[in-house]
Amino acid sequence: MGPVSFFQKLFGGGAQKPPETVQPSGARINRRSSGLKEFFRNLEGQEGLSVLDLGATSATNIAWLTSRGHALYTEDVLTSAWDSALQITGEDGKPTLDVVRFMAENMRFQGRSFDAVLCWDVADYLPEALVKPVVEKMCSVMKPGGTLLAFFHTRDAGPDAPYYRYHLAGNEMLQLQATTKGGGPQFRLQRVFNNRHIENLFREFASLKFFLARDNVREVIVVR
Repeated sequence: MGPVSFFQKLFGGGAQKPPETVQPSGARINRRSSGLKEFFRNLEGQEGLSVLDLGATSATNIAWLTSRGHALYTEDVLTSAWDSALQITGEDGKPTLDVVRFMAENMRFQGRSFDAVLCWDVADYLPEALVKPVVEKMCSVMKPGGTLLAFFHTRDAGPDAPYYRYHLAGNEMLQLQATTKGGGPQFRLQRVFNNRHIENLFREFASLKFFLARDNVREVIVVR
C-alpha cells in the first residue's frame, strides 16, 4: 500500500483553553518567507513525508500539505504549555512549572518520527523551563536529515507584541493571523534569542541556516 495522505491531531493532556476566550482577528497579512522557501526546497521531490506542525491547528496547513501527498500531525504546544494546571510550587516556595508532567502528557508521538517540523516562533513564547526539553524532544523525533523551520524575534517588541498564527499560502508565502485573548495577544513574548543562543539551542542538530527578514524576525532552517 502506497503512502496515504491523512491528518491526525495529537492532543496534549492539559485542559484546552475555552474557545470563546481566544479570538483570531479574521484578517490575514501576507508575508514572504525565505525560510519557508528553503523548507519546501528540502522537501521537493519527496512524497509521503511525515510533517509535524507545532502551532495552532490550521485547516489551510492541513489542506496544503496533505494535497501534496504528505501526512500532517499537529500539536498546539503553546496552549498546553500555558495550562494553569501545570503551575506548581517549587522546593524554594516559588511558583514554577511542572516540566515532568508536561513532557509526560504532551508531545507523545507513539513511536512516530518526522521528516519535517514547522516550529514557527514557539520557542519565543514557551515558558523558560520548557524551552530546552521541547527542543530536545523535537530532535529525538526527527529523522536524520529532517528539516525544521523556526522563527525568532530579533528585538524585544514588548509583551504586547502581536501573536500570530501561521497559515501556508505558497512555497514561500505565509498568511499571518493575529490571535488575541482578553484584549491582548493570546501569548506574550517571553524572550529574544540571539544567534549564539539559537546555535546552542540546536547544538544537537547537524546544521543551521539563517535568514533575516525585514520585520525583525530571524528565520532559521535546521537540519537534523
